[in-house]
Amino acid sequence: MRNMVSRMGRLTTHVLDTALGKPAAGLVIELYRLGDREEKLTEIRTNGDGRADKPLLEGAALTAGTYELRFHAGDYLRRMGPAPGPAFLDVVPIRFGIAMPEEHYHVPLLLSPYGYSTYRGS
Repeated sequence: MRNMVSRMGRLTTHVLDTALGKPAAGLVIELYRLGDREEKLTEIRTNGDGRADKPLLEGAALTAGTYELRFHAGDYLRRMGPAPGPAFLDVVPIRFGIAMPEEHYHVPLLLSPYGYSTYRGS
């Protein structure tokens, strides 16, 4: 049974507010599967640790293909403090491919009011 569990893929994410040096709690994230048409799979709000409470996708639900995470950074940044006018960043889309759905794909967002970065984590 242990080998079976280790081969079940999953997709996870988290958001760190690099300007404040802490997890980005309460940030809305949408997940879409892209193909002939766009399909919204889920929407979550990050917990106090800047993470989803469970994987966004796992097991048979995680298939090879192209996906997009949409991080609603503007709403989060406006809550964190007053800024003149609209936030520089609003919705941050990260489009990525899943080639081996039996693996763990972790897509974190490192966010500040004026920039962001991502990578494939573990």
